[in-house]
Amino acid sequence: MKKTVYTLKFVLLLIAVCVQWNQGIYAQKKTAVVLNDAIDITTLQEGYRKKTYSIEDITQAYLDRIQAVDKNGSQLNSVLTINPDAIAIAKALDEELKAGKWRGPLHGVPVLLKDNIDTKDKMPTTAGSRALANSFPLQDSFVAQKLREAGAVIIGKTNLSEWANFRGAPSTSGWSGLGGQTKNAYDVTRNPCGSSSGSAVAVAANLALFAIGTETNGSIVCPAHANGIVGLKPTVGLISRGGIIPISFTQDTAGPMTRTVKDAAIVLGWLTGVDTRDSKTAASATMAVKDYASALDANSLKGKRIGVYVGVNGKNKEVDVLYQKAIEDMKAQGATLVEIPEITPEEIDMQSFTVMLYEYKQGLNDYFKSLGPNAAIKSVADLIAFNKKDALELKHFNQLYLEMAQSKADLSTEEYKKALEAMRINSQEKGIDKVMNDFKLDAIIAPTGTPAWVTDLKNGDKFTFGTSGPAAHSGYPSITVPMGYVEGLPVGISFVGKAWSEAALLNLAYAYEQNTKHRHAPNLVAN
Repeated sequence: MKKTVYTLKFVLLLIAVCVQWNQGIYAQKKTAVVLNDAIDITTLQEGYRKKTYSIEDITQAYLDRIQAVDKNGSQLNSVLTINPDAIAIAKALDEELKAGKWRGPLHGVPVLLKDNIDTKDKMPTTAGSRALANSFPLQDSFVAQKLREAGAVIIGKTNLSEWANFRGAPSTSGWSGLGGQTKNAYDVTRNPCGSSSGSAVAVAANLALFAIGTETNGSIVCPAHANGIVGLKPTVGLISRGGIIPISFTQDTAGPMTRTVKDAAIVLGWLTGVDTRDSKTAASATMAVKDYASALDANSLKGKRIGVYVGVNGKNKEVDVLYQKAIEDMKAQGATLVEIPEITPEEIDMQSFTVMLYEYKQGLNDYFKSLGPNAAIKSVADLIAFNKKDALELKHFNQLYLEMAQSKADLSTEEYKKALEAMRINSQEKGIDKVMNDFKLDAIIAPTGTPAWVTDLKNGDKFTFGTSGPAAHSGYPSITVPMGYVEGLPVGISFVGKAWSEAALLNLAYAYEQNTKHRHAPNLVAN
């Protein structure tokens, strides 16, 4: 009898071990789908349709990967906050699929948001500042609202350059008082660039299918270029800034950051819409396209006239080599390449800086009011005072730009009005519009920047050059795509166009991407 009992126990134990082993293999297969850098929105949806995995499975796998790669392993420090409701959201979206409800291509797709984008949930929105560590907005940003409606799973918030890198000078991109320093996905000693640093690094490391960044001047395209991904800065007004912590009403925009141009096109269509909180979006009512992805054509460079910006030639010989190769690749695809002069005059930088200071003060004060009467910080003056008392906020860098903004009057000031009008004329009528009209161009190209520099918390960033200015000052669109590598560090190429030309730029970038396929995944450690 005892022998029979022991035999039965052994059989049951063996069955249990086999079940656990099979479950482990199945889990590995499910996780492998996520860990594969090549996964995109389309293949993820195909897996959902075939029931290869559930939304809960995918969401959990991404949360596990954040823990393994971002918090441990390579310790990229790109994710600032995890959404405690992510799994619950995923389960609810799984139930919708079981009931036959599919919201579209973003249904069940994990996304990370830059932490200056409001979410009304259990995550604070901080801009990386210790002053807003416990700041919970009273409503979703328009971007968060649109993503939720589309069925995306907001799994967390990404670290950023504090106050979107407009707090003081010098500064180090990717550093915030609340989150510390984000590291480049391809070399952790290197800088991730731009204020949307965490979003770019997270996408490069496959910690989410895509992320949302924001840009005033270079903060999407620079980190995308430095981390080997695609970054799209749309026309100002195509995506609402409602519920996004501001710098400049004239230049700010949100945009998708992805590993492929097609994914950027898919995401963009779901973020557009008129929002009463952002008057700039009124013009998008007739200009937005709901589906930017279906018209993508790998042959779209054929017959196009592309302006070649040569103003940065000679500043980095390795980048020059990659840029020349890109030009030859586009010629091989049937494009005509035309060298163009300087796009905008030098004085536009100072005009933009003046505009930014005035709009920064107005915008931040309005944002603080939106947080309600119980908000800890109610004004720029309060923020400056907090930083002076805090043990960490001013440890490495000053708050010069906040202090300069605080010294400005309101937006009725003549200095502001003159700078705004001069910037508009020089960047649009006498800038991009003029160059493109004079040379009959479909787009302008330029190297997005130089390879990432070594992060230096003592001396700050070490830019050699960046080419985001013309699109930023004009409020026009640009997209950066991987162009190659310099000693293992990614370098991007930017496509710039006139207002509302996102569909055309996406097509050109897609053709270049598909015919070159430069991007490869970073080598990361997972623990």
